[in-house]
Amino acid sequence: MPCTKPLLLLYVFIALSLSNATLQAQAPKRWSSSDLHQAIQKLNFLGSALYVAAHPDDENQRIIAFLANEPKAEMAYLSMTRGDGGQNLIGPEIRELLGVIRTQELLAARRIDGGQQMFTRANDFGYSKHPDETLDIWQREEVLSDVVWAIRKWRPDVIINRFDHESAGRTHGHHTSSAILSYDAFDLAGDPDAYPEQLAYVEPWQPRRLFFNTSWWFYGSREAFKEADKTDMMSVDVGVYYPLEGKSNNEIASEARSMHKCQGFGATLRRGSQQEYLKLLKGDMPPNKEHVFEGINTTWSRVKGGEAVGQLLKKAETTFDYAQPEAVLPLLIEAYRAMQKLEDGYWKRVKSQELKEVIVGTLGLFAEATADDYSATPGEAIELTMEIVNRSPVNATLQSVDYLPMDMDTTLSLPLDDNQQYEFYKKLELPKDIDYTNPYWLNKDWQLGMYTVEDQQLRGLPETPRALKVRFNLLIDGLPLQVEREIVYKSTDPVKGEVYRPFEITPPVFANITEKVYVFGDSKPQDVEVRVRAGQDGVKGKVTLKAPRGWRVQPTSIAVELEQKGQEELVAFRLSPPQGQSEGEIRAVVQLENGKSYAQELNLIDYDHIPTQTVMLDNEARAVKIDLKTAGDRIGYLMGAGDEIPNSLEQIGYEVTMLEEKDLTAGNLQQFDAVILGIRVYNTREKMDFYQSVLFDYAKQGGTLITQYNTTWNLKIKMEDIAPYPLEVSRDRVTVEEAEVRMLAPDHPVLNWPNTITAEDFDGWVQERGLYFPDEWDEKYTPILSSNDPGEDPKKGGLLIAPYGKGYYIYTGYSWFRELPAGVPGAYRLFANLISIGKESR
Repeated sequence: MPCTKPLLLLYVFIALSLSNATLQAQAPKRWSSSDLHQAIQKLNFLGSALYVAAHPDDENQRIIAFLANEPKAEMAYLSMTRGDGGQNLIGPEIRELLGVIRTQELLAARRIDGGQQMFTRANDFGYSKHPDETLDIWQREEVLSDVVWAIRKWRPDVIINRFDHESAGRTHGHHTSSAILSYDAFDLAGDPDAYPEQLAYVEPWQPRRLFFNTSWWFYGSREAFKEADKTDMMSVDVGVYYPLEGKSNNEIASEARSMHKCQGFGATLRRGSQQEYLKLLKGDMPPNKEHVFEGINTTWSRVKGGEAVGQLLKKAETTFDYAQPEAVLPLLIEAYRAMQKLEDGYWKRVKSQELKEVIVGTLGLFAEATADDYSATPGEAIELTMEIVNRSPVNATLQSVDYLPMDMDTTLSLPLDDNQQYEFYKKLELPKDIDYTNPYWLNKDWQLGMYTVEDQQLRGLPETPRALKVRFNLLIDGLPLQVEREIVYKSTDPVKGEVYRPFEITPPVFANITEKVYVFGDSKPQDVEVRVRAGQDGVKGKVTLKAPRGWRVQPTSIAVELEQKGQEELVAFRLSPPQGQSEGEIRAVVQLENGKSYAQELNLIDYDHIPTQTVMLDNEARAVKIDLKTAGDRIGYLMGAGDEIPNSLEQIGYEVTMLEEKDLTAGNLQQFDAVILGIRVYNTREKMDFYQSVLFDYAKQGGTLITQYNTTWNLKIKMEDIAPYPLEVSRDRVTVEEAEVRMLAPDHPVLNWPNTITAEDFDGWVQERGLYFPDEWDEKYTPILSSNDPGEDPKKGGLLIAPYGKGYYIYTGYSWFRELPAGVPGAYRLFANLISIGKESR
């Protein structure tokens, strides 16, 4: 008999209001029999663990995967930051937008290794050499309260630190700080007098054990670690093989680690036995040092009256039939009913939710709610499609559907016949005061080291909770059960097939200023373009550009009319600078006919390995008038890991040509006054070795070759071949952006022409001075500048210049990729001098 497709055409027009929601969902989970069997096993393990470190990609996926999949513990990773201060190997996003990417990469990793993800409000402000600096910028008490909050929410029996809390000054200050905070929070979480304001939502919780996940590299060498006293350590073989998965734990961990794509952390799959070492810091050592949960009651007997639940779940595990998973349903329903009779508490809440999903999974139940578009605006009507299929012979009825958070339902009393698809529809009007679905930590202005999140219950969440959900009220073999699904958007891509995307609530109009910085080297006006995009149909209004005092904008406003959602119009204002040096912010504002004004820019982050992210930020850009002179006109730029320097150079009048490897020929390069190699070009381009002779010959024939920083790790070329004369790149860096910069060669042309460089040119730098400075170099180089962090020796290798034939070779580790896009005047003046070197006599 052919499959029928009953359609319930239920068009209802209602209004919704806001309430709390679960975290953003993707495609509904498809449960295999293996998944179900393992989930039933997990229901009978009542133990939890928390892994703690500083950044995305700091976590040890082997430990997380092992504890989540071997004992099947509730496992979470607490990252202090979202990795906002790192670099991006896959695109142009940096700072807060990079933090959004790395948040999603962590969530992708957790979907693979079985863990959950948590954060604090701390911002990754860049490399820090000491925890004292880190904890000062992070506001120690605030971040410590977030770690305590995470422990009280997650209630771990075991906490594992990735880093050594006693390593101050020997590693990244963020790393050490994460361990210090975890060490202190271990005791504070159980103290009701510590952060009592949290107790309105959580209870004090005292973890049982605190470990440090140590390794040979904390001891300097494998030999030193082999000889180390290990009486306070236990080891765990995390290389176990999971027959039901067809993978080893390390293979799962490698797959999870490979989700950190923007950091270039793709990992080779590993197999075989592997020991992880855990050093006990607080609490009691497991008696036989065999397992981190040894000696901790992880059975249902830890819950008053819970033994019967455990017995039912054990029977369900042992009688589970892979060919007929629904056959175990009566036992699962009996266990669920028994669970609901227990006193309210953490394990009842956690395991009840898990058991509900397992029950639904045994039916092969597919239930989802999709919108007709990926976004809508407050007050707009949306069309929803609900689909539900019971792919089992179990007696199930869809009694009603609720549209949350509105207290409204549709009564159906619809029997869900075996493997029959049902669809029905709703038309909903969104409330006019609904919140935008923006990353919650970016909704308010933030400080250098700390995001502003006033709502205690939002703190630590990986994503913004979604208010709009559909609740399917089911009756399954006599058991009333509610299944909630977030409203999502689903489309069909001709290449990728079925694609899910989060459903977004956005403003009715966006205004993106096309550049983040406008740099004026003289008094000539520049065009400031604003891309206006409709977030709904029928957008009509005017755009104005707000500028600092003394700057002139023409015209005063520009009318826009956009008939269709998604339609864009590019408008241009003429911005004229004042006579003297000046800096300030410009902002585009769209005022609609209804009198409401909007000034948000739209940032779409679209990569295949993470869900599409819609980020709405204030559209401010910097306008900078500086005293600037340049020499030379044409620049060739070979991009490395990705930066915005080409746009910055175009701002000050250079004609920049983006080069590809095919363009690196002697004849082609002769047209350029300077050739600039982007950041980490020798870490990211596999074939650079083949083009070195061409680049060096370009300099020898009179060109200027500028090489920006590269890391010592993963070089695609031998260190001795990077430059025409020997130099050795090190890990030396200057992290304090205010650190004094001393001129080692004050008479050198690069400090005097065409711009005279003074100490004031190093004011206002952002995040750092520079990184990966050479610490050894040939005498043919002239070191130009010296700087250092407090208490350290001078770092003199940040800017090295050598005549080479008729031209010049420059190696620089100063952070131009941060300073130029930030509009730092002195950085522009000095970088213009680098380009101009040797052109005095032309």
